[in-house]
Amino acid sequence: MAVIDQEARAFIEKARLGHLVTINKDGSPQLTLVRVQFAADDSDELVVAHMNYYQKIRNIERDPRVLLSFQGEIGAREYLVVHGTAAVTEGGAVELLSRGMPPPPPAEGEDAPARPPFPEPANGGYISHITPSRVTGAGPWVPPPAAH
Repeated sequence: MAVIDQEARAFIEKARLGHLVTINKDGSPQLTLVRVQFAADDSDELVVAHMNYYQKIRNIERDPRVLLSFQGEIGAREYLVVHGTAAVTEGGAVELLSRGMPPPPPAEGEDAPARPPFPEPANGGYISHITPSRVTGAGPWVPPPAAH
């Protein structure tokens, strides 16, 4: 059963940028603005590319619990929070970041090869694979509160 319904999926795809919250060693939150994509058209799995071995990756490897938040265009009237767990794999960051982006312009002149949109990290970077467990927030993806 899908955790992310079609309305939530459309909201995430439109937002594209989200706030990834991981848990530091001391229990405090660590927040990073990231580009979020779905792993596949028929999957709830969300993926985030990282060019280097940042603190958020160390946090996920130690404690896989994460939150992703997305803000709507009308401020706090619409927002979405994905609760889930993450796992990190090595490689594929540039390909993921480049997915769905327009091709880069040539470096210099018409005959020069196109510049890559992102510098290639030595190990290929990292990808966080986020498996959602529930969705909260304010919007049509959250059921109305039960009547008393």
